[in-house]
Amino acid sequence: MDFLRPADWEEALAAKAEHPSAVPIAGGTDVMVEINFDHRRPEHLLDLSRIGELHEWDADGPDVRLGAAVPYARIIDHLHTELPGLALAAHTVGSPQIRNRGSVGGNLGAASPAGDSHPALLAAGAEVEAQSVRGTRLIPVEEFYTGVKRNALAPDELIRAVHIRKATGPQQFSKVGTRNAMVIAVCAFGIALHPESRTVRTGIGSAAPTPVRAGAAEEFLAAALAEAGCWDSGAPVPPSVAREFAELASGACNPIDDVRGSAAYRRRAVAVMARRTLGWVWEEYRGTQGRGTLCA
Repeated sequence: MDFLRPADWEEALAAKAEHPSAVPIAGGTDVMVEINFDHRRPEHLLDLSRIGELHEWDADGPDVRLGAAVPYARIIDHLHTELPGLALAAHTVGSPQIRNRGSVGGNLGAASPAGDSHPALLAAGAEVEAQSVRGTRLIPVEEFYTGVKRNALAPDELIRAVHIRKATGPQQFSKVGTRNAMVIAVCAFGIALHPESRTVRTGIGSAAPTPVRAGAAEEFLAAALAEAGCWDSGAPVPPSVAREFAELASGACNPIDDVRGSAAYRRRAVAVMARRTLGWVWEEYRGTQGRGTLCA
């Protein structure tokens, strides 16, 4: 196994173009596990740890441009206001050591359906900045996942950054695991309110071959809230609306039975998480609007 260590981004792109099968490594929290367990034996490792710009972010404007190697710990410490859903998800990632090394870019590159950042990225609305010597493109995150541990990157492309909309409303994240910490998700759910457009976005993890949005649930909830005047009044969400939203979210799942949980359990857990996280974000939203009576 050859170890490639470019000094800057242009050198990294050139190395990836010359060796398309080279596996990028920065934090190494996913790649080294696969190598140590002999699940992967690449001919080349492409070390990106010396490229400073990948560890930086820019929060000017409506989006945060998050460098691919910014560790979870820095998101928690410095971007919890702009990206509250992602910060909540970052809190659930591994141990403190993993959070100091692992990154959203690495999570995207691995493209595991159980990756903790994916539901939050889907709910917030994110685009992946992919680059090669041929140029740069932005890939909507919902189009980035193409299969189990597969993504939309071309063989010569690297993830340079992730563009994530700053929160304009409350966001939440919930995860079910077989224990309270340092655990792969049995399933996970993210939700974000976007009051300026009166829309809702969601993200579901570890309950389908790829991370997915619950599109029907989003459309139903946004329409129900608008029809009942809840966006303006800040009144509580009717229980019937919350139940239907939860069922539609569960219906977006396509889970499997595995050692961490059954398909039936995952569907049920997603419904519960959808209902609970909706309650949490709406209670926060009501606090910004004044508390009205129950919507019609």
